[in-house]
Amino acid sequence: MLEKLSGIEARYEELTRLLAEVGEDYKTAAEYAKERSDLEPIVQKSMALRETQKRLEEARSLAQEADSELAQLAQLEISELEPRLEELEKEIKGLLIPKDPRDERNVIVEVRAGTGGDEAALFAADLFRMYTHYAERQNWKYEVMSQNEIGIGGFKEIIFQIKGRSAYSKLKYESGVHRVQRIPSTESQGRIHTSTVTVAVLAEVDELEVNIPESDIRVDVFRSAGAGGQNVQKNSTAIRITHFPTGIVIACQDERSQLQNRLRAMSILRAKLYEMEELKRQQELEEARRSQVGTGERSEKIRTYNYPQSRVTDHRINLSSFNLAGVMEGDIDKFIEELSLRSETERLSADNSDDD
Repeated sequence: MLEKLSGIEARYEELTRLLAEVGEDYKTAAEYAKERSDLEPIVQKSMALRETQKRLEEARSLAQEADSELAQLAQLEISELEPRLEELEKEIKGLLIPKDPRDERNVIVEVRAGTGGDEAALFAADLFRMYTHYAERQNWKYEVMSQNEIGIGGFKEIIFQIKGRSAYSKLKYESGVHRVQRIPSTESQGRIHTSTVTVAVLAEVDELEVNIPESDIRVDVFRSAGAGGQNVQKNSTAIRITHFPTGIVIACQDERSQLQNRLRAMSILRAKLYEMEELKRQQELEEARRSQVGTGERSEKIRTYNYPQSRVTDHRINLSSFNLAGVMEGDIDKFIEELSLRSETERLSADNSDDD
């Protein structure tokens, strides 16, 4: 690890020198500055590690002195420095593990009603509100890209974009099946029903990262319509894109122009294709030890929302909150932080096993 840290420190110093010499080449300067900024947390921890190691060696040397009072003081310092050194080593190992390159990206979130009919569609709307409230708490922006409403205020499907720093790093753990247990408003007998909603969180990608040949898609144009066939436009502005190699079909009709609907549909398609390739790559690299947290498996029931008990349980980490009302208002930090911590711990454990 020390050799790796020395190399990083050398590169950090080189980038500092290059930034001073780059002149008016702003593009190159921005690249250098970004790389230097990414390395800075590791360099700072590395400096703290070396300083702690130096102080610990001095304290251990003093502890062997004949003066008992001085030795006691040195021993006290050793008892403080040893846990600090261990903590720094753990933090540095975490920083050295390659991060998911998608973590800093904006996201496209798909929320789809699963089993449960109208009740599932209503819960899909509840989850949409939960995520938009969470986005507001993070000072992120959101925008609906496509929606398929039912007449009573629910969604068969809603796709929306969330723009904000590290949006994917926080929301990626939400992919999976969300289950709700509650008495539907239409239930006269007062019986508890169980319904499901599928959530998929996709990192936003640009055209350069995912090239989609025109020969791979078919674009159909049709008239957009509101819920129940209302607000039918005279002009055909809605777009449906079919991707032949995968069979993926994307439809967008919320914008007023064909161009805008097409741009949105292509953005969703690119994100889906990128996600498919990323999952394939992860499976190839981690077949022997795939993480249970944040795998993105849509068949996996990740969380249950039990209304009678006001309880929300995340099954991946066996964590429950009895503040269901708060969770539905976007207070999901408790789950996201614990999932992130568990994922980091497993990555560290896997990295250490590879070193062994």
